[in-house]
Amino acid sequence: MPEAPGREHPRLRLDDSFASPIRFSLMAGLGEDLELDFATLGGILQVSDSALSKAISALEHAGYVGVRKRQVGSRPRTWVRGTAVGRRAFGAHVQALRAIVDFGAGGAGGAADP
Repeated sequence: MPEAPGREHPRLRLDDSFASPIRFSLMAGLGEDLELDFATLGGILQVSDSALSKAISALEHAGYVGVRKRQVGSRPRTWVRGTAVGRRAFGAHVQALRAIVDFGAGGAGGAADP
């Protein structure tokens, strides 16, 4: 069924930075102004260090997370925190997902089949 003129499908508001389930889960796990260390994030998300590192790098490149590295004793440690820009982008992405569900549930203005 063709879309109503002038009405944009909500999928067009999705942010490709969150297309990966790991990146999506990482942003969801960071929540509001929470900073987590690399090992804790890996445990929460149940992913390999390599997959987590790639996800963090992609989100850092987009400006959605900030990364802080320090030495703790003789070991390097990495902490990750969502940026204000990242939290806004993630919130908009989640709103778009909800709008897609609403759109498919009859929000498109079409009548349901009997």
